[in-house]
Amino acid sequence: MATWNGRSRRKPTGGRYVQGRKKRKFEVGREKQFTFVGSERLKVYRTKGANSKTRVLATDFANVTDSKTGVTKKSRIVTVKQNPANPNYTQRNIMNKGAVIQTELGMAVITSRPGQHGMVNATLLEKQE
Repeated sequence: MATWNGRSRRKPTGGRYVQGRKKRKFEVGREKQFTFVGSERLKVYRTKGANSKTRVLATDFANVTDSKTGVTKKSRIVTVKQNPANPNYTQRNIMNKGAVIQTELGMAVITSRPGQHGMVNATLLEKQE
């Protein structure tokens, strides 16, 4: 079932808006498809203006940047350690922006949106001592 991104039919007070027009195709959203840890799977979508978006369905590598040295390396993702969007995402190894992942280089936080950008970019977290 598709999501609809148009204006609600109800006002914040609970009253109804007068319908000025019907629903439009450009107001229809897409189903959620999560990014998991695993062998790489991508999905390409056609967007408005015949452009395209690449969505990562699964990946086991991330581009990890060390903010101290400014060096970026491709690193294997071990697991998802924390996901502030939903605690259940941690158990299911679902990645999105803001999730903390364990990589071979250390703990990193995801800075990209894998469902929108088609890649996983992350920055290393500084070790707490």
